[in-house]
Amino acid sequence: MATGMTLRVQLLLLQALIVCLVTVAAGAIAGVVQERTVRDAYEDRMLAVAQSIASMPAILDAFDDADPSATIQPLAETIRKASDLTYVVVADADGIRFSHPNPERIGERVSTDPSAPLSGQIYMGTQTGTLGTTWRVKVPIYQGDDVIGTASVGILESQGRNEFFAGLAWIIGPMMIAALLGVFGSAWVTAVIRRRIHRLEPHQITALVRNQETTLHGLSEGVITVDADGVVTLANDAAAGFLGSSADALTGARAEDVLDEELLAVLKDGEDAGRPVILGSHVLVARSTGSQVDGERVDATLLLRDHTELHDVVRRVEAADAIIAFRRRAALPKGLSAETLRRVAAALAQQPDASATEIGERLSISRVSARRYLEHLASTGRAIRSLDYSTKGRPSTRYRANDPVAVDAEPVG
Repeated sequence: MATGMTLRVQLLLLQALIVCLVTVAAGAIAGVVQERTVRDAYEDRMLAVAQSIASMPAILDAFDDADPSATIQPLAETIRKASDLTYVVVADADGIRFSHPNPERIGERVSTDPSAPLSGQIYMGTQTGTLGTTWRVKVPIYQGDDVIGTASVGILESQGRNEFFAGLAWIIGPMMIAALLGVFGSAWVTAVIRRRIHRLEPHQITALVRNQETTLHGLSEGVITVDADGVVTLANDAAAGFLGSSADALTGARAEDVLDEELLAVLKDGEDAGRPVILGSHVLVARSTGSQVDGERVDATLLLRDHTELHDVVRRVEAADAIIAFRRRAALPKGLSAETLRRVAAALAQQPDASATEIGERLSISRVSARRYLEHLASTGRAIRSLDYSTKGRPSTRYRANDPVAVDAEPVG
């Protein structure tokens, strides 16, 4: 098939070709059967006529007459016309004709070999005689146990052929109708197949297969698709690695059996911007299209991107910044109180890994003020800030004391 043809045309042509070939083959077989049927019918009729002639008492008695043809010729012609045959020829043991459609041939020797019926056998076949090529039957004529002559009847082969072709017309008509219905059926099947494959062309299907192979094996980002029933329909190698499983084990499993609560929440709620999720030793950012639309479950896709290395780099940079700030400690910025700073430092020493909200509540100051003092401690190296990814939504900032002086500070009630 030419590559320029669409899949629809290729499918239609292939199916139509198959239908036509099968129809032609069936028609050829039907034609052979029809030809054999027509010939068998004629041979059966000719055999019955020949045997009836060979057993007629008037024919047998006429063989002893001085002029046998005077009796045999009228009888033979009457039978020939009544049976719609081309000829009826009666001959003696020497092959001399006693009857013939052309009276001038009476008394002549038969034009074909009479040895088969004269030997007591029945002959059926096609021979060419004075009237042309005919289908013929020859039978022996017995008088007692002796063969005294032959009875030969026949029909022009052209007449049999004409009847065959007349019957063949009744075969060709249904064949053409069957072929036409087959073509329409092929068009319908083609349309069904095209709908099943979303009307994609072969090159588009090939591209989709290649893209899926890339998704499954080439991407570093984890991809998990889940159908409306909550069953995993696709999981690539990266996602399987994050979950400590294999792609084959994940595919076909229920999402609630293979995903933890945080990932299930992202999958259900949907998350376009991405939500930090800690999964084992990995710090992931999970995004999802959401598994519910207007309260109805739909297919959903979960994307997992590994930010573990980036998170480690950020923490190292923050630690380095803290050390540098500690070495470059400066005076208090405008708006900060030394007394409040001391109280914040003391509170941080007594409550490691605290947030600005928690320090503010402990000292009865606003969260914004507490954050300003904590940021100052972090910028001067007396505290270390870190990101907490365990919370929902954006990660929160937490602080811990890094200044020995703060450890000695007086408690804050």
